[in-house]
Amino acid sequence: MQNALLLCAAIFFELIGTAALKASDGFTRLWPSGLTVLGYAASFYLLSLTLRRMEVSVVYAIWSGAGTALMAVVGYFIFAEQLPPLKLASIGLIVLGVVGLNLAGKPA
Repeated sequence: MQNALLLCAAIFFELIGTAALKASDGFTRLWPSGLTVLGYAASFYLLSLTLRRMEVSVVYAIWSGAGTALMAVVGYFIFAEQLPPLKLASIGLIVLGVVGLNLAGKPA
């Protein structure tokens, strides 16, 4: 359970860092730029703690896949980006891939 919480926190801070990166306008705005650095630093630190206890193939797939899928949703709600059907279907495939990797990593 602790592994899942660490990984969820790493994903959360990655989302914060990425959203702040978009808001930083190419690192021309101070506060979003600082939040970008802090978000990614916290994310990588928590990711490193998770990697002590879990396989890198599973952790990285979940972190990057969930981050990608959730950032598309964040982009839709916060930055008014589009979510056309192909993008939604692609997000679904990312989620299926992450679930498949989790299932493949567990003994039968």
